[in-house]
Amino acid sequence: MEAVKLVSSDERTDTYRVAYIIHFLLGAGNLLPWNALITAVDYFYYLYPTEHIERVFSVAYMISSVLVLLVMISWRSWSKTTLRLRLNLGFSMFVVSLMVAPVIDWTSSSTSLEERPSGALGLTVAAVVVCGLADGLVGGSLIGSAGKLPKQYMQAVFAGTASSGIIISILRIITKASLPQTPKGLKISAHLYFMVAIVFLVCCIVFSNLQHKLPVMQQYQQRLLQENNTVCSGTKFWAVAAKIKGPAFGIFIIYIVTLSIFPGFIAEDLESELLKDWYPIILITVYNLADLTGKSLTAFCVPQSITKAIWAATTRLLFYPMFVVCLHGPKWLKTEVPIVVLTFLLGFTNGYLTSVLMILAPKSVPFSESELSAIVMIAFLGFGLVGGSILGWFWVL
Repeated sequence: MEAVKLVSSDERTDTYRVAYIIHFLLGAGNLLPWNALITAVDYFYYLYPTEHIERVFSVAYMISSVLVLLVMISWRSWSKTTLRLRLNLGFSMFVVSLMVAPVIDWTSSSTSLEERPSGALGLTVAAVVVCGLADGLVGGSLIGSAGKLPKQYMQAVFAGTASSGIIISILRIITKASLPQTPKGLKISAHLYFMVAIVFLVCCIVFSNLQHKLPVMQQYQQRLLQENNTVCSGTKFWAVAAKIKGPAFGIFIIYIVTLSIFPGFIAEDLESELLKDWYPIILITVYNLADLTGKSLTAFCVPQSITKAIWAATTRLLFYPMFVVCLHGPKWLKTEVPIVVLTFLLGFTNGYLTSVLMILAPKSVPFSESELSAIVMIAFLGFGLVGGSILGWFWVL
């Protein structure tokens, strides 16, 4: 699998790149709720100061997301539902989940953030679970569909997922900085933040209904209907997984490393006397900026060697000793600059290598298996997310 042809000889013209832009925006919408939850770290830590909220969110979100992917793999009838229906359902679930935190505050009889109604934390975690279920549905459907299209659409989806982090980080910085740094100001800024995110998700519902009407997408759909694709099954899933076991391992190890460090370790374990509660927000912003840079780079430079990409993914295990040294090593390594540099490298390698492997893997198998290979990749990505979010608790021990 050293050389892979990335562009189809009969690739259609995407007039004004509208289809590309819609894939980008839907990709952004796919991860926007998750980024919204973890970037509001100051708000949730103020509400629940004794809880490891980022780590709880990670485990709840990732496990529920992977469960949906497993259902999609094993349940044959899912493939009979339309992409449009799955995206509409998933984005609607996103909207509901992000409404929970503001609604709890609005319906609370107390005006103080410290006095939370009984069961508020449980409802918030339940909303995170719903958000994870929606992510599995939207992500699996969107990436599976993009796997059958020319490479630029997969790149657009992953560049979109990375851009969601930047959008949310900028939004959180603006809302936090524009209001007084008081409990009331924190509450209002968080509500405004969630409301803007919800408006973006409603726009994604509109985009998902417009996508199938584009002439270029209708042409691709006609081609796909002419293909003799068999329905996804567990047996075929593992048969395809065996063909792309290298890229699947690479994507798995990428997210084992990333999720065991980000966001839990970065948000909870690192402190700055200078930046105080701005520090985790800034680090998350740096990570998201680096992730977007890496995923955008594949629009211009995609290596032809899957093997080299897999080895590069494996070398990311070196981030463990580097972050350990920053946490327990010499005092100068515990300062903001080394941590910011490492966080940037973590995000950049995550974004670039993820996009490379997700572009190359579906193009390395026959066209009839390209959608399933993309689902295999997103499933192993999900396994990595779950494993990484669980390993992240070892920083606490």
